[in-house]
Amino acid sequence: MPANLSPEYKAAESAFRKTREPHERLDALREMLRTIPKHKGTEHLQADIKARIKDLSEQLEGGVRKGGHGGPALVIRPEGAAQLALVGPPNAGKSSLHARLTGSNAHAGPYPFTTQHPEAGMLSFEDIHIQLVDLPPIAAEHPVPWLVQALQTADAALLVVDLAEPSCLEQLQATQSLLAQQRVTLSAQWSACADDDDPFALRLPTLLLANKVDGIADIDAELQVLRELSGVQWPMLAVSAETGHGLAELGPWLFGHLGIVRVYTKLPGHAADKQRPFTLRSGQTVGDVARHVHGDVARSLRYARVWGHSAFDGQQVGPDHIVEDGDVVELHT
Repeated sequence: MPANLSPEYKAAESAFRKTREPHERLDALREMLRTIPKHKGTEHLQADIKARIKDLSEQLEGGVRKGGHGGPALVIRPEGAAQLALVGPPNAGKSSLHARLTGSNAHAGPYPFTTQHPEAGMLSFEDIHIQLVDLPPIAAEHPVPWLVQALQTADAALLVVDLAEPSCLEQLQATQSLLAQQRVTLSAQWSACADDDDPFALRLPTLLLANKVDGIADIDAELQVLRELSGVQWPMLAVSAETGHGLAELGPWLFGHLGIVRVYTKLPGHAADKQRPFTLRSGQTVGDVARHVHGDVARSLRYARVWGHSAFDGQQVGPDHIVEDGDVVELHT
């Protein structure tokens, strides 16, 4: 990282790191370019920022154009409690898993490279939805130039491999290597992690989904062999898109490891709306709840009353009060 970066640039970079919303990321990139000191030591970083502004602008306008015809959008706006990207080698069964988990019409086939564009769908768990985005397979013989940009909006990755495939280990290593070339690391850490030296290095918390376990006699033994031979530390879950094996465990696992906090709101004198919670993350506050409701509410918030685990019933709290899962919040402006 070049020295002598201004506080304004550092604030813009911090905003870029924190947001997953594509338009907000584009605004932050433009602010980074505006505020970065213009000298020889920042020339490489300036060029990187300009290239990312160009790529993201094109994708937000409707995707990469080919032959003069418009294509589908290549940036999926995050929705629901979190956005997870399905990645992996060809023929691992990503699209079949996506279709089974979300009820989408994702096209799955017994041949490689069935998925050509991002396909979004929602995984339901209790009263929340988690967005799953199926992406094209990662393979050296079929590079996807926009894949890394599509990953920028994801909160985490589901790495899908075919556990019954003899070349599973080699495919796993190739996937890691190809992503590393694009400054993407699939991380075993499910807590916030950033690279202080590279604002564009991407670390995605990763859960490995060992798919197609139907014909495997000792699944646990096969998983252990994969762990030992690969040396990876990712958490692993054995699943089957065909029979549904292990899929019921996915929602609870993601809910816990993503640190999702459900908050229900109410108006004074009325019952809480228990149908549609606002979803936050562990450590977020009443002020964050207000921002989810509306920017004007956040700006005019005076105090809140909270019912739930984080306070005694009806306790009056300020914007910095940390909420917990299941809390009911009554905002007063």
